[in-house]
Amino acid sequence: MPIIGKLLKKTSEITYRRTSRRGLDYKDQLKTLEKLLRYCSRTDFGTQHFFSEILQENDMVAAFQRHVPITDYDRFHSEWLYRSIEGERDVTWPGVVKYYALSSGTTGSPSKRIPVTRQMIRSFQRTTIKQFTSVAEMDLPEVFFQKSFLAVGGSTKLEKVGKHIEGDMSGILKKHTSIVLSPLTKPDAATAEIRNWNEKLDKLVEMAPSWDISTIAGVPSWCIMLMERIVEHYKVNNIHDVWPNLELYLFGGVYIEPYLTRLQKVLGRPVHIMNTYLASEGYFAYQAREESEGMQMLLKNGIFFEFIPFNRDNFDEEGNVKQGAEALTINTVHEGEDYALVISTNAGLWRYMIGDLVQFTDVKRREIKITGRIKQYMSLSGEHLSLDNINVAIQKAGEELNVDIPEFCMYADTEKQCHRWFFGTSHPVDADVLMKTVDRLIGELNDDYKAVRKYDTLKNPIATSADVGLFYQFLAENGRFNSQSKFPRVMNHKQSQEWVKFLESKKY
Repeated sequence: MPIIGKLLKKTSEITYRRTSRRGLDYKDQLKTLEKLLRYCSRTDFGTQHFFSEILQENDMVAAFQRHVPITDYDRFHSEWLYRSIEGERDVTWPGVVKYYALSSGTTGSPSKRIPVTRQMIRSFQRTTIKQFTSVAEMDLPEVFFQKSFLAVGGSTKLEKVGKHIEGDMSGILKKHTSIVLSPLTKPDAATAEIRNWNEKLDKLVEMAPSWDISTIAGVPSWCIMLMERIVEHYKVNNIHDVWPNLELYLFGGVYIEPYLTRLQKVLGRPVHIMNTYLASEGYFAYQAREESEGMQMLLKNGIFFEFIPFNRDNFDEEGNVKQGAEALTINTVHEGEDYALVISTNAGLWRYMIGDLVQFTDVKRREIKITGRIKQYMSLSGEHLSLDNINVAIQKAGEELNVDIPEFCMYADTEKQCHRWFFGTSHPVDADVLMKTVDRLIGELNDDYKAVRKYDTLKNPIATSADVGLFYQFLAENGRFNSQSKFPRVMNHKQSQEWVKFLESKKY
């Protein structure tokens, strides 16, 4: 009914005006930390790390940083998390943690089990509603608010393992979706549970005409693949011939730029494209302003944030954090600098380094962008090459040469002292010309890279072009062909060996 769309639009506008500027103060972070410490003071972790004493200190943050070490998943799991996973009470969070989200990221490592508490689930729910109200800035038609939301995610099927339940974060959140919102969320429960991506893709294509989608959310490569399949299967010109009310695309986890050409081809008209920053560990930020490249951090969402400057003082050449590394808070950061993100959460993660690098694009508005991963960082000869440098160069090279490069990867060839590049394209390209362009553009972006290339400390890069389908085939053969997996851009030694072996088997 049109009246429903009108009411929902008006409600979102009122809520957005009332709340858009709230939760941006450093005091919100201090309150969050205090609440977390107080709530967990009697856990084993809280007792061992003097939470009660920290709460009495004049400088609570300094005391917290002094008593609680910075950690990563492997260390946190081996010292604390394994006990919680086995069903022990009051380890790092009060009571027994019932749910664990499986996450493997882009490194290809075995699945991590990330704790998910009821407090964390509520935080996700509140943020989802808050993000929805931010569309008020877009002045979308009233009909948008009464159409369906399509989430292209992993399997929502959960499993009982020992004393806990585990699965994709999307499945845990799906289980706790409001009855009111369920009818507007697609696909249906049975389809969402399908684990085989090709089988799920076929089912989504089959059901597509029966849905009236206004919003689609998911990783670009898989969302675009779905829309391309729908267009091809029904022999229409574009996705708007099937979903005429599609107005908004929400993505996260990757850079959107390499996928924009394919996205524009499958659309019948422009849609709003908004970035989100959420992971199994929490909901950290979302793009609140369409004109901004940054995402606004959520400072009242049960997470206390810290930022370690990504430099030689704090990290070694392999991206490992040094003992005594300096950690800043939201009130002491600067724009344009890379920081490793550290979180303490309402699921019992404490000073946990998530592995992402972020930059503040607007300190006052608390807006950030993801610039890479700590481990997806190249410094074979002192070039200090970030994933952000790489993505920008790829995007500009594609524009200069009129080439679409939706997938690519690279690794360090220590024997030849050079970078090895692999470009995935839909049409044949001259890999040497493309490589020279990328090489030049990286030098324009990164002075260290330019210097080591100029003095031949870093040898000429070697490039290979391949059909983009090979990248997806590689994921499939490694059991990672699903809507949650992302191709690793900067490969470690193990990944590069697997990749080269795969290409050799395909006679590349």
